[in-house]
Amino acid sequence: MSTKISNGSSGGGVNQPAPNTTPLTNNNNNDSPDVQVTVKDLPISFKVKYLGSQPATGLWGIKHTRLPVDHLVSVAKNLPPNRILPFCNLTVSLDGVKIESITSKLTSVSNFTIDTISYGVQDLVYTRVFAMIVVKENYNLKEKNPFDVHAFVCDSRAMARKLTFALAASFQDYSKRVKESEDKNGGTGGESEKSLRKKFAIDLRTPEEMQQDITEQETEA
Repeated sequence: MSTKISNGSSGGGVNQPAPNTTPLTNNNNNDSPDVQVTVKDLPISFKVKYLGSQPATGLWGIKHTRLPVDHLVSVAKNLPPNRILPFCNLTVSLDGVKIESITSKLTSVSNFTIDTISYGVQDLVYTRVFAMIVVKENYNLKEKNPFDVHAFVCDSRAMARKLTFALAASFQDYSKRVKESEDKNGGTGGESEKSLRKKFAIDLRTPEEMQQDITEQETEA
C-alpha cells in the first residue's frame, strides 16, 4: 500500500535481566494481512521496547526521524551485557499515545496527547522500529529543537506497520472532531480551537516504497 495521510490545517518516543539478543536489523518478513486498524479498534495496545528519544530537526518527514533512529539503534547495540531496552505497553487511543513501563518494579507512565504528535512512521532501514515526532510541552519558540523523536522496537515488521496504522486512525478521528467543532462554530473558533488546528502527517508507505521514492528523487536531482 502506498498511502500518506497528511493534513495541513487540522489535528495532530535496570535490574539484572538477560542480555538483549534481539537484533535491530532490517526484517524482510512479509507483512501480515491483518495490519490495518480503524477507529473502532481503538484503544489498542502493543508490547514494545523503548529505544529512547532524540531531538528532531523538524515536525514532519522521515528525513527528521532517520538520523535520530540511527543514533538510538547504535546506542542500543552497544548496551553492556547486563542492560536491555525497557519493555513497555504502548497504547494508542483516540486521545493519543500512552507508554507504560513494565520492565522495572517502579512503573512509569508517559502520555502524549494526540494534538502534540505531529508525525509517525515505520522506519525504512530498521523496519521493526516505529518512530514518532512529539512537540514538547510548554516549549519556547526560541528553542532550537522544540520537538523530539521517540522510537520503539516492535516484535515484527508487521507489528510496526500495525502501530503506524493505529496512530493514523487516531489522527483521522482527531481531524474529524476538530472539523466538526469548527463547522459548529461557523469556522470562527476562539484561541482554544485555533490551538487544535495543528498539522500532522503519518506515512503509511512501506519501507521499500519510501526507499524507491528517495532513490527516484536523488536520480532526478
